[in-house]
Amino acid sequence: MTQLEYALSGIITKEMKIVADYEGVSEEFILEEVKKGEIVIPANVNHINLVPKGIGKGLSTKVNANIGTSDAFPEIGKEIEKLKVAIDAGADAVMDLSTGGDVNKSRREIIKNSSVPVGTVPMYQAAVESISRYGSIVAMPEEFIFKVIEEQAKDGVDFITVHCGLTLESLKRLKDNKRIMNVVSRGGAFTIAWMIHNEKENPLYQYFDRLLDIAKKYDVTLSLGDGLRPGCLEDATDAAQIQELIILGELVKKAREAGVQVMVEGPGHVPIDQIEANVKLQKSLCHNAPFYVLGPVVTDIAPGYDHITAAIGGAIAAFAGADFLCYVTPAEHLGLPDIQDVKEGVIAAKIAAHAADIAKGIKKAREKDLAMAKARANLDWNEQIQLSIDPEKAEKYRVTKNKPNVKTCSMCGKFCAMQIVSEYLGTPTTSC
Repeated sequence: MTQLEYALSGIITKEMKIVADYEGVSEEFILEEVKKGEIVIPANVNHINLVPKGIGKGLSTKVNANIGTSDAFPEIGKEIEKLKVAIDAGADAVMDLSTGGDVNKSRREIIKNSSVPVGTVPMYQAAVESISRYGSIVAMPEEFIFKVIEEQAKDGVDFITVHCGLTLESLKRLKDNKRIMNVVSRGGAFTIAWMIHNEKENPLYQYFDRLLDIAKKYDVTLSLGDGLRPGCLEDATDAAQIQELIILGELVKKAREAGVQVMVEGPGHVPIDQIEANVKLQKSLCHNAPFYVLGPVVTDIAPGYDHITAAIGGAIAAFAGADFLCYVTPAEHLGLPDIQDVKEGVIAAKIAAHAADIAKGIKKAREKDLAMAKARANLDWNEQIQLSIDPEKAEKYRVTKNKPNVKTCSMCGKFCAMQIVSEYLGTPTTSC
């Protein structure tokens, strides 16, 4: 049975208990929201060492990190290093987006070494293997994509991105409403190319029931991908994007009816003034399914700093109701991320998620900031460093490791105006 089926039967699973304890909410709350489909717990029955995480309504905003091998960088060991760095930095999930080297071995090693949920985009492997097996991506038999999905589900993948909302109808909207950047989703482009060449409907849409059977068997959470997400601000919130979202909403209902957990992916590149509308539209059209967003990136002119542009958009999106942020690294739009890029991307997304959680009234988030405020008021530098989102970096920026004398200003070391005010109020000062 899936987590959704257990919830519908009124059974609180061990995974629900773990999520409730982590979030500081009741087990009954988790049960009810999983039952409604507004919380998902990606937990493949074959992912043995998983510590489950909940994604959705009333929970802390989660962060995903993307890793994976490529033809240029096929070393699996490097990706395992990135996995560990991502988890240490606070990633709540990872996605293996391997497209080169031994893709199967990479996925299995990542799952074996990951205590957090692991996601994939099965179309990546299907496309890569179709080139060697059948000569091209567009020559891929319909059967093959389902074979790859089942193989990945057997291995223990907890959630999969599937571009089921790309239909012949949505492609017509795309063609009739010209874009600057057309299709920027790699999995979406593979799927569309296959549809155009074969003049057939998307197999993942046409045979959605077959996909549901596989997902249900292993309790794989479907992450309905946004193959028509905007690749620049100018293309945001256009007819093609909304058409796909409408279809995804219909598929959310079908998945829930089949007892399969489901969430929905979102843009992309979106101006700040459109982010809230995008989130509310998704929640409305997709029946409050958990919303997983990439960024969104709020300006197109900051290559090298897109972890910051995405954190800005991510904070706004999460406050508006998004539940799951996919990190963006400084290497976005420029190249593949190294280990330091992975760490910076996770931390930037975690800051965005935490800032939104404070505003959303997540109790644990406010408690963390209160603890930091008290540590600063007490001039407890060790506690401040330990409470920081990146203790290693905080430690580097400390001028001295010695706790300053509370009789003097902690910044200039002298008896100054701020110190006089502090003594009058009966509290220590932390800066001049």
